[in-house]
Amino acid sequence: MSAHPFAALTPDLVLDAVESLGFLSDARVLALNSYENRVYQVGIEDKAPLIAKFYRPERWTNAQILEEHAFSFELAECEVPLVAPMQHNGQSLFEHAGFRFALFERRGGRAPEPGNLDQLYRLGQLLGRLHAVGANKPFRERPELNVQSYGHASFQRLCSGEHVPKSLRPAWESVARDLLLKVEGMFAEHPYTPIRVHGDCHPGNLLCRDESFFMVDLDDCRTGPAIQDLWMMLAGDYQERLSQLSELVDGYQEFYDFTPGQLPLVEGLRALRLLHYSAWLAQRWDDPAFPQSFPWFGSERYWGEQILILREQRAALDEPYLRLF
Repeated sequence: MSAHPFAALTPDLVLDAVESLGFLSDARVLALNSYENRVYQVGIEDKAPLIAKFYRPERWTNAQILEEHAFSFELAECEVPLVAPMQHNGQSLFEHAGFRFALFERRGGRAPEPGNLDQLYRLGQLLGRLHAVGANKPFRERPELNVQSYGHASFQRLCSGEHVPKSLRPAWESVARDLLLKVEGMFAEHPYTPIRVHGDCHPGNLLCRDESFFMVDLDDCRTGPAIQDLWMMLAGDYQERLSQLSELVDGYQEFYDFTPGQLPLVEGLRALRLLHYSAWLAQRWDDPAFPQSFPWFGSERYWGEQILILREQRAALDEPYLRLF
């Protein structure tokens, strides 16, 4: 492999990979917005374009990718709206010139509108259907989202690197340690039954088309608390989030039982996501796309802001959590 994971992934290689499965391209390749993997829209002669997703080498094993695909097919069989990988000769994961890739139908849509209560009800229905299937059986290959994997592992990665400026390292380490200690206690105090979840269920991964919602990108699916897929739908102050949560849960409970006992974990999960995001940037910094797209990472300004954000998040963990009455 070349100096960085995707150095050899040229437009010609993308076209060759797609055509290796019997498709005839019209030689048009459009790179789509993706950092973890590389995703392209590929024009096909006399047909709709396809989406080709090339997996980052060494991130997932084949077994882990195939388990993600199997989950997609299981959801599709239960008529849960999503964009599942295409199958060709009974396979969904392909290899060309050392790169693993999958193909998807192109399907456009728009992201949910923040705070739209009608949309939140329908999103709740979609997530309830997702979790009804996700709870049927466990993942065997995919990792678990927990305080260790998203919190302590992220903290250790950042401590072992050079990304946190020396002048701010003591303050950042202090607040991050304090945050993790509090989150650890919250997770111990509020046990839950983990299920298969989307894992990265931000509004950009839930799209609306013709007034109905569908899911995209199960690349981060894993085992975790069900509330992980719900909390990112909420925005605004406490009262706004409370009314949003009520609509979301009303739709959700049509298909799967909501567990109020997981609500105390929301701010803890937000804290873990903050740490995980910084660690992800550090982990991928040798990929030239990252310094180019995130030039502020590593600056004193970024880490000064992170210290403030983590302090605010630590304070949020002591505030009353969202409750449904």
